[in-house]
Amino acid sequence: MHYFVTGATGFIGKRLVRKLLERKGSMVHFLLREETRDKIDALREYWGVSAARAVPVFGDLTGKKLGVSAADLKHLKGQVDHVYHLAAVYDLSSDEESQVAGNIDGTRSAVEFARAIDAGHFHHVSSIAAAGLYEGVFREDMFAEAENYEHPYFMTKHESEKIVRQECKVPWTVYRPAMVVGDSRTGEMDKIDGPYYFFKLIQRMRQLLPPWMPTIGLEGGRVNIVPVDFVVDALDHLSHLGGIAKKCFHLVDPVGYRVGDVLDIFSRAAHAPKMSLFVNAALLGFIPKSVKKGLLALAPVRRIRNAVMKDLGLPEDILQFVNYPTRFDCRESLAALKGSGIGCPNLKDYAWRLWDYWERHLDPDLHIDRSLKGAVGGKVVLVTGGSSGIGLAAAHRFAQAGATTIICGRDQDKLDDACREARDQGYEFIAYPVDLAEGADCERFVQLLVEKHGGVDFLINNAGRSIRRAIESSYDRFHDFERTMQLNYFGCLRVTMGLLPGMVARHAGHVVNISSIGVLTNAPRFSAYVASKAALDAWTRCAASEFADRGITFTTINMPLVRTPMIAPTNLYNNVPTLSPEEAADMIAQACILKPVRIATRLGTAGELLHALAPRVAQITMNTSFRMFPDSSAAKGDKSGKPQLSPEAIAMQQMMRGIHF
Repeated sequence: MHYFVTGATGFIGKRLVRKLLERKGSMVHFLLREETRDKIDALREYWGVSAARAVPVFGDLTGKKLGVSAADLKHLKGQVDHVYHLAAVYDLSSDEESQVAGNIDGTRSAVEFARAIDAGHFHHVSSIAAAGLYEGVFREDMFAEAENYEHPYFMTKHESEKIVRQECKVPWTVYRPAMVVGDSRTGEMDKIDGPYYFFKLIQRMRQLLPPWMPTIGLEGGRVNIVPVDFVVDALDHLSHLGGIAKKCFHLVDPVGYRVGDVLDIFSRAAHAPKMSLFVNAALLGFIPKSVKKGLLALAPVRRIRNAVMKDLGLPEDILQFVNYPTRFDCRESLAALKGSGIGCPNLKDYAWRLWDYWERHLDPDLHIDRSLKGAVGGKVVLVTGGSSGIGLAAAHRFAQAGATTIICGRDQDKLDDACREARDQGYEFIAYPVDLAEGADCERFVQLLVEKHGGVDFLINNAGRSIRRAIESSYDRFHDFERTMQLNYFGCLRVTMGLLPGMVARHAGHVVNISSIGVLTNAPRFSAYVASKAALDAWTRCAASEFADRGITFTTINMPLVRTPMIAPTNLYNNVPTLSPEEAADMIAQACILKPVRIATRLGTAGELLHALAPRVAQITMNTSFRMFPDSSAAKGDKSGKPQLSPEAIAMQQMMRGIHF
């Protein structure tokens, strides 16, 4: 048996060719563009056959008679028993011109080709999209009844099938597969399509929510999903039966599922929270089109919609098909497949394989360079307070990643030590002494950065001062609040605002502000420190909103307690679990790679949530810890030694990781 296949390199076509070649004595000619000649060896290896049984025919889908040369047409004339036309555009997001060329013009060319070589039978692999958005049950003997197929994908699928029905001069058969997903046995798939568009959303739910938490899903119309192995097996079997000329077969799941059921099945497969309540998307139909159109005319609405859709990897048109209204009758296919052992498996039985394959091979995040080198390599990074502690650890990370790493601090000796340490490890720091709390010195420093380095690409506002002292002990120490604000707030602003014009000019830049978990928990004894960091957090939120369309992003890190020289004077922290500077540097690195709005620990987020939902309870909790832990000896001006802690305080130390007491 001799076959000719278009689309043999595609997801379905490649597997169909392999199935056809399993037949004894079979030979397959397959259409291939000249520029993809290098695929031949890999295809033959996949099919497991020699060159004699898998023969490429060079041409082009949109050329007349598939662009096949006259010599090849003459050679194939009367030799091909079956032509399978699978080459088409299956992407909803493709532009109309591409879909017309691939689906309509390509099908007409394939029909001409089949006539030119006197093929025995023409098999056209169409799609259920040929029915458009038909309201009700669409039978296999229906075609002209299709309706609402204005969308380019539906229109081109309908028109290409019409060409076969009206213009094909050799016996023909049409096959309409449903939404094709990966192999039910291996999960193998080659692209993100159909239900896969929602996998990223399900993955995000799994990352954010515990599996026991019930969630709200989206309900809609019925979605018909079939695995590729069923489609290939059914195509192979049906196309070799007698009496199939001028017939159409629906290769669909006889059961079908609603959108909500599909989302829930894949949520279970992903071990994501179960969807217990569904909102019917049909409710959106009650919103007048004029209102929806008016909302989308607003730039902020469009930008939010586009940002969300892009983040979740959803094509713009996907929401139009959530209320898909068509169900498909497949009694002809079921009757023809009876006794063959070929049937569509239950989605619940193989959904986990599809999910597993997607997460291992197709998840878009797998193909994003999430290394620090990919983010900052070759870029200019400034780390303030980079001569010790968190800043020094972060500077080492940036320099190792290939960034031009600039550090600054007040102590020249510490800067020199840091540079010596970097050289010992095989890279360089660029160090500048500066007192960021002094306006004139800060202005000089920023001007120096602009002149010598053209500004910076990444700014890490790490320099800071912390004071742990109760307000009752600060009545005569107002200067504590002033000096803390001068460095932690005004110093950061002077540097940031001095470097922002250059970032705006380049339409690129990222600012990381090191804040504190105390801003989220409102930690007692840190009123001066927390107030200065809260001011910086508030400014950052305002700035992020203003520069959102300028290519400049901001990340606030609500850092937990880190063992640095800053906390050394407080002996109380000797027994408190803390992060190492290297662990804190990892958080800064992630801020530069992923550029999130905020990075916070779960404890910090829980504290913020408690203050929002039950502020009185939060106050009592923090007041208890305040009374439980006394001021340090340094804060009291007492150098007599370590304060005595109660057993309850010691127990609480071990329970609470990274919170400022």
